[in-house]
Amino acid sequence: RYVFFLQCTDFVKAGAEQGLTPSDVVLAADITFSCVADPQAAKDMVFGNCGVLTEISPDKSYVEMTGIDAETSQDIAEAINGKGGRYLEAQVQGSKTQAQEGTLVILAAGDRSLFDECQSCFEAMGKNSFYLGEVGNASKMNLVLQLMAGVTLAALAESMALADRAGLQQKDVLEVLELTSLACPAILEKGKAIIEGGFPTQLPLQHMQKDLRLSLGMSDQLEQPLPLAAAANEVYKHAKRLGYGEHDASAVYIRARF
Repeated sequence: RYVFFLQCTDFVKAGAEQGLTPSDVVLAADITFSCVADPQAAKDMVFGNCGVLTEISPDKSYVEMTGIDAETSQDIAEAINGKGGRYLEAQVQGSKTQAQEGTLVILAAGDRSLFDECQSCFEAMGKNSFYLGEVGNASKMNLVLQLMAGVTLAALAESMALADRAGLQQKDVLEVLELTSLACPAILEKGKAIIEGGFPTQLPLQHMQKDLRLSLGMSDQLEQPLPLAAAANEVYKHAKRLGYGEHDASAVYIRARF
């Protein structure tokens, strides 16, 4: 019921109590959930001044829900466990709409007893939760899925750009696509966003590019070639440089249209 957030007015109105620092929240709560922008922000939250680690003790638990790489998660786990606390990584799959509807898919790894204790919270956030074993496995699974999503969306953007250049109606492309085996909610949703041109933010483009970058980092360590992911990452990077980082990931279409 305690929150530490840059913009937490709505949470406070709903009954939460605000902590001034991450350490304040940990001190007041038995289990602390964290979901910030990226690996560096996650590490700053734990290791920074007045950070989480300051107040972690054997009766405290920490759940990291930020989209991070396995190494960052393992570093945080080691620090939390070193002070006697319990740690669970709980990556989420889903959009802003699914978060609001409580239909996310949660991928967890780490302390099994903490996973079991968090079920009531996970049920409020998502429709399914999976326990994947040791710390790092959930981060790896999330990056594998994000790689699929990122490359697929880049391909959709290029296809729609090609259709437009060829003189085809994009709405016709989407109507036909909906009747084929390629049709799925994600592709249809992003296709409509491309046609409408508003790109309302469900998943920020900069976060999709971050996940592709982390996937490529994982592939480097494993010596697993990812040529399509590497090419898609460059497209997202360019779209980000054009100023679309905070728009929805479907704004990659702007870059594909060039």
